[in-house]
Amino acid sequence: MTGTIAERAAALMWAEDTASRWLGFELAEVAEGTAVLTLRVAPHHCNGHGMLHGGVTFALADSAFAFACNSRGQRTVAQTNTITYLAAGHVGDVLTASAREVQLRGRSGIYDVTVARQDGTAIAEFRGQSRAIPGSLFDTEGDRP
Repeated sequence: MTGTIAERAAALMWAEDTASRWLGFELAEVAEGTAVLTLRVAPHHCNGHGMLHGGVTFALADSAFAFACNSRGQRTVAQTNTITYLAAGHVGDVLTASAREVQLRGRSGIYDVTVARQDGTAIAEFRGQSRAIPGSLFDTEGDRP
């Protein structure tokens, strides 16, 4: 398997991440401590007000967070997450969730994710705290353990 550790980790995770694919997310970029996912908002992503459902926004940010905090190949999960909604998304919008590592110490990390519309307007800010768990996504040869 070729590519950076982050790319290899993302490929292994993406292959099994049926939830993100089912929701319509696309993995655009990944590097050590960062990840970018996108979503084109469809009618089935919207709530009873005709706006993007907050749970879909959260899921998009959470998936970007997951790819960023697993980008070193260490199995890592969410410990806690918060989100602040800033603006509405609507059908046809192309959203970008950009995750970046703020701090990584020992087994714990802090990541910020901005979800923005195609015009650059931020619609949500998400902060996730991660916790490394035993195991890795692949061994030194790039295969699953």
